[in-house]
This record gives sequence, C-alpha cells and structure tokens, in this order.
Amino acid sequence: MCTVCGCGTGTVEGQGHDHHHNAPHHHGHGDLHFGHGPAGVEVAGMSQARLIEIETDILAKNDRYAAANRARLAALGAFAINLVSSPGSGKTTVLCKTIEALGAQPLAVIEGDQQTANDADRIRATGAQAVQVNTGKGCHLDGHMVGHAMEHLDLAPASLLFIENVGNLVCPAAFDLGEDCKVAILSVTEGEDKPLKYPDMFTASRLALLNKVDLAPYCDVDLDLYEANLRRVNPGLEVIRISAHTGEGMQSWLGWLQGALARKAARAAAE
Repeated sequence: MCTVCGCGTGTVEGQGHDHHHNAPHHHGHGDLHFGHGPAGVEVAGMSQARLIEIETDILAKNDRYAAANRARLAALGAFAINLVSSPGSGKTTVLCKTIEALGAQPLAVIEGDQQTANDADRIRATGAQAVQVNTGKGCHLDGHMVGHAMEHLDLAPASLLFIENVGNLVCPAAFDLGEDCKVAILSVTEGEDKPLKYPDMFTASRLALLNKVDLAPYCDVDLDLYEANLRRVNPGLEVIRISAHTGEGMQSWLGWLQGALARKAARAAAE
C-alpha cells in the first residue's frame, strides 16, 4: 500500500505515490487544509521529512521503470500518450473515435481501471489491440504496470501507444510512465473551475481536450473561461475543443497526434 495516499497495488488483466501541491490555495473562514509543509501532504504520525523520504523513494523506483519504457518506445520510434482525466470525461469514447478515424495507423492501447475489462473490450471492438490493467485499490498506473503491459503488445515501429489512465485528477499527475506526454481530457460538464481545483494534472499535461462541447449550450458553461483557467495553471498548455459525439474538433486532435508522431520520427532520424 502507498504510504502517502493509501492506494494499493494491482494486476495486469495488474499491480504504487507522490503528490505535489504547489499552486496557491484560497480558503475562507473555517476551511481545513492538510497540504501545508514541504511534503504537500500530512499523514498522522509521520514527519514531513519522513514523508518526503518515502515519496522520493517511490518516485525514484517508478522513474527507473519509466526510463526503461521510454527506451523501448524510442527504439521503435513509437509515440506514447498518457490520457488522464476524472471519471466520466469521455476518455474511452474519444479514444474509440480516434482509433476509428486513424484507420491504418499502427497503434495499441493500455487500459487502466480499478476493476473490469469493459473499456478494453470497447477498444478491441474497434479492431485495435488492447491490454487491460486492473489496479485493484490503486488509483493510478505506474511505470512497472505499463512496462509489463507493453510485453503483451505487439508494438509496430512508428506506432501510437495510447495509455488510458485510471480516472483520477490527482495521483496520475505525479507518475511518469515513460510516455512522451500527458493529454488531459476535460468534460464541459465538470465546471470551469476544475483546472484551478486540480492544477497539478493540467500543469503536467501538454494538451487539454475540452470534450463534450456539444453540451455547452445546455450546461450554462463558459468555454472561454474553461480555457482561461487551463492556461492560468499552465500558460503553455495547448487546448482543443472537441465533441466525440458530433465529431467537432476531432480533425484538429488527429492532426495534433500525427504531427507529434512525425516530429518524434524526425528527431530520431537526426540523432
């Protein structure tokens, strides 16, 4: 069990933690906040120094697995995307629509959930190869789980590897899986202040997909405010507005993917 957050370990079809809270916090009278101190978290009976020691050890071990994953992907010229979001953002639907639109592009999927193979089954129905990782009580994927899952995939050269992380806007932000980048998916139904409440995830991401924009007229939301808050926590964050249901913005997302894969291939050829 992870000492910091209490998550457990999992199994593949698998097996894990750190939290950084550096964004400013605003509290009203009577609010409680347990994120003060160098560790950014509090655990009864443990000093901040001990918490930092534990977190550092966990992340160092994870980073070794992630480095090995990254080397394997680099050797293939494959581009890996760590898809992160809260539950219900539409990650799996976006991924299914993406796979269908990519056609003959070589790709594979690692699916992370606490239980069931429901999402992996949905991915396989598109014709793509997928490995389900069940984390049990764990609230995120880690480098070891992903490396083990990769052993069960036939990754082609110049392929895309989609890693659909467990639905959680906290813990996956801290864990390197060996991916090229994190892509955060945010549903318009979640509220414009979601990036301000969970800044670490959006700070760690290169791109945000603002999904379900077709529902915006019915949810009384301000899409411009969504984007402003995303860039408030991460000024360099790219944002694409999409609807997996209507197809709006999907061509921009596909273009982003294809461009990222081409740039990685060009860098590899130049080395």
